[in-house]
Amino acid sequence: MLTIRKRTIIGIPLLEVVPEDVQNDPLPLVIYYHGWQTSKELALTPARKIAGHNIRVILPDAMYHGERQCGPISSIPSFTFWSTLQYNLLEFESLVNYFDKNGMIADGKLGAGGYSMGGITTAALLKNHPEITAGVILMGTPKLTAFRRLLISYITEHAVYAPKELEQLLGWLDFFDLSQAPEALTGRPLYFWHGTNDEKVPYADAFDFYQSYKDHWFGQNMVFHTGDGKRHLITPDIMAESAHFLAEHLS
Repeated sequence: MLTIRKRTIIGIPLLEVVPEDVQNDPLPLVIYYHGWQTSKELALTPARKIAGHNIRVILPDAMYHGERQCGPISSIPSFTFWSTLQYNLLEFESLVNYFDKNGMIADGKLGAGGYSMGGITTAALLKNHPEITAGVILMGTPKLTAFRRLLISYITEHAVYAPKELEQLLGWLDFFDLSQAPEALTGRPLYFWHGTNDEKVPYADAFDFYQSYKDHWFGQNMVFHTGDGKRHLITPDIMAESAHFLAEHLS
């Protein structure tokens, strides 16, 4: 049986999903990130599937989401999205340190995963956090700067106001772009799922990354599953499959 605990850790509201009989024992830890304009509660289904493999799963509310909503989003398209992503990256180490210092991470086994914005967060974390053992990217992209260009082109095409320095203001993304340093994967297991008809995050960018590096030493443990004709939506079977992948590499 699983227990779901509502907690606030270092000021971050989150849900902890863990098998009840081992909730106070050291376990592999997965930090799982929800998507844009959703909340931690909507990530409970994949979290339950992961936790069912004797893994502790943490679901934080991203900044400006769930219990952390603090007013309307910026009128500048995508700016709040990127700010939210930046907060996810900023807070990751503090969350890991909390569980590590309390002796709750078994053998340093640490996973990161998520869907949509959460998948993009995972890709960015893999670029600079070698302590992550394995990752899951559902409907996300490792090509952050390409996605930035795509969103800025949307602004231009639709004649929406944005400051002319917007690309420079988002320059920090270069440092977190896994596609600019794919060797940072260092052979770690990474699971992708993406639908070919995804209307929000381009399928081609994720698949191109996989195809380009799957035969290199640092990318040989990547797995890519394609949802033919599927749009920006994950299903229970995808959640179960990605949970099994994490369990295989964290247990």
